[in-house]
Amino acid sequence: GLQKAWGTRLKFSTAFHPQIDGQRPETIEVTNAKIAVAKEKLKEARTRQKSYADKHRRSLEFQPGDHVFLKVSPARGVRRFGIKGKLSPRFIRPFEILARVSEVSYRLALPPQLSHVHNVFHVSLLR
Repeated sequence: GLQKAWGTRLKFSTAFHPQIDGQRPETIEVTNAKIAVAKEKLKEARTRQKSYADKHRRSLEFQPGDHVFLKVSPARGVRRFGIKGKLSPRFIRPFEILARVSEVSYRLALPPQLSHVHNVFHVSLLR
C-alpha cells in the first residue's frame, strides 16, 4: 500500500482513549489520583458554601392574612410614582396575602388601580 511505498507506518491510537496512548501506567495512576483529590476538594467546598449560605438565608414563608411589601423593579428612564430612576421606590405599600398558591408563590389583594397586574407573585418579590 501507500504506507509501504513511502516508508511510513500507520500508528492507530487506543480505542476511545487516544489521549492516553503511549503514556506509562504510572503517569495514568498519578493523573487519576490528582483527579480524585480535586473531586474531593470540590465536594468539601460545595458543602462549606452550602452551610454558609444556609446560615445567612432568611426563611420566606408567609401566612394568608399577613401584610407584605411588593418589590417593583426600577427600569431605566421609566417614571414610577412620579419619580424617575434610582429614587423611585423599590417596594410599594403593604398588601394582604389572600392565599398561598404554591410553595414559592402567593396571591395578593391588589387595589383596583392595579387590576391590570396579575395578582400572583413569587416569594422573592415580597418582603
